[in-house]
Amino acid sequence: MSGLRWVRAVRWYLRELTGEAEYHRYCAHQRRLHAQAPVPSRREYEVLRSLHRETHPQSRCC
Repeated sequence: MSGLRWVRAVRWYLRELTGEAEYHRYCAHQRRLHAQAPVPSRREYEVLRSLHRETHPQSRCC
C-alpha cells in the first residue's frame, strides 16, 4: 500500500470512528431533500441525534 493510500485509509477510519463522516452525510442528505432549510450545526445535529436515540431505542446484543 502506498503512503498516500495508507494516509487516506487512516483518515477515513478516524472520520468514521469519531462520527464526523456521519454528520457530513447527514448534511448532504438535508441539502438534497430540503434545499431551502438551514443545515443544523454540528452541535445541533448531536442534540437531534441524541434525542432521536432516546425516543427510538434499539436493542443490541453486544
